[in-house]
Amino acid sequence: MSLISILHNPRCSKSRQTLALLKENGIEPQIIEYLKTPLSKQELVDLFNKLNIEQVRDMMRTKETAYKEAGLGADSVTDESLFDAMVQEPKLIERPVVINGDKARIGRPPEAVLEIV
Repeated sequence: MSLISILHNPRCSKSRQTLALLKENGIEPQIIEYLKTPLSKQELVDLFNKLNIEQVRDMMRTKETAYKEAGLGADSVTDESLFDAMVQEPKLIERPVVINGDKARIGRPPEAVLEIV
């Protein structure tokens, strides 16, 4: 069995709910507080591929002030620039994310992560 991990922000209610849900299902994940231990660009690219989503923006908090102020919603912004922005501002990464081997899911709603555990 793969090590299950969660990109977690303890201040986020959805992140806390997702962590509790995992524990209720007998899973003690590795907790990665990504705001304290930011991901590298390559880790973000790998995560994007595991999420099985179509656009990089789908893994971003597009309502964050930093997203809007940086103009990241413009059509001209490349995926490369979006990954760079998440490296610079980890709070732009949608949370929580549960990772199990080569699969990952965003915990919105928290029950979505149960698909991969």
